[in-house]
Amino acid sequence: MGRWRYLLRKLLAALVTLVFVLVLNFFLFRILPGNPAKSIARSQKLSQEDTKKLEAEFGLDKSLPEQFLIYVKETAKGNFGISYTSSRPVTEEIGNRVWNTVLLVGLATILMTIIGLLVGIRGAWRRGSKFDVGSLGGSLVLYSMPEGWLGMMLMIIFAVKLGWFPVGGYESTAGITGFAHIVDVLNHLMLPLVTLTLGYIGEYAIIMRSSLIEVMNEDFITTARAKGLRDKLVRRRHAVPNALLPTVTLVVLNFGYIFGGAIIIEGIFSWPGLGQLTYEAIDSLDFPVIQAIVLLSSAAVIFANLIADVLYTYLDPRVREG
Repeated sequence: MGRWRYLLRKLLAALVTLVFVLVLNFFLFRILPGNPAKSIARSQKLSQEDTKKLEAEFGLDKSLPEQFLIYVKETAKGNFGISYTSSRPVTEEIGNRVWNTVLLVGLATILMTIIGLLVGIRGAWRRGSKFDVGSLGGSLVLYSMPEGWLGMMLMIIFAVKLGWFPVGGYESTAGITGFAHIVDVLNHLMLPLVTLTLGYIGEYAIIMRSSLIEVMNEDFITTARAKGLRDKLVRRRHAVPNALLPTVTLVVLNFGYIFGGAIIIEGIFSWPGLGQLTYEAIDSLDFPVIQAIVLLSSAAVIFANLIADVLYTYLDPRVREG
């Protein structure tokens, strides 16, 4: 019963948080200075009468309470409105970009998780060794390094100076198909993928190392060694599974961040994902697109956090007993 009460509390908390994000998501962008209809009118040199028609088309001529009710009603239906800049449905705008972000951020999350955890495990198990000292120093440097700066350095070295990879974009020529298209996309993907992976490997390595060192001092590890178990078995069966607990939330949440995109990295390498779309929408005050991305990315993080809480009930006996 304790576990179910725990899960129910977490579920209610997730729903309340989602409602809060829904309300904040609407009013936050309405209090920002600027009017998207007037911005478009100025760029297209529209008359005052056409500007008013544009405001009416966007629904900006209505009061805030009316706009909010329409927003909640349409969002509940899965309708995020029409993009102010492209005049296409927001779901279509996001649909055209989401898989590019999933490819970049999803693959980077898998790589940074695997590499970071392995580095942390090896460093902790050989605490004080050359590998531990070197990997810890490297992890701290990578963790503190701005990912935007790292991306620009990699671009200058490997794209501009050496010419090994393209400077940016998703593909060289739209007409390429088959295996050649896959190679072309991977070639464009390499630098932003490496940048994003290196930017977060240190975080995983540091947390895993610290957690494993703490577990290694526990009594059950001493008992396992006293029974004559081999060092590898002690590490694999007893130490690492218990040390993984603090990293569960980090891993799951990072997968939730996929739908938020990597704005800085996508901007530097002109990667056409949700991060780049977010930047373009903010620059043009495209409220429907901004609201949809913020809502979806927030919902993804909330859902990921809920999954982490569920996993904890199975991984940590203290939660089950509570």
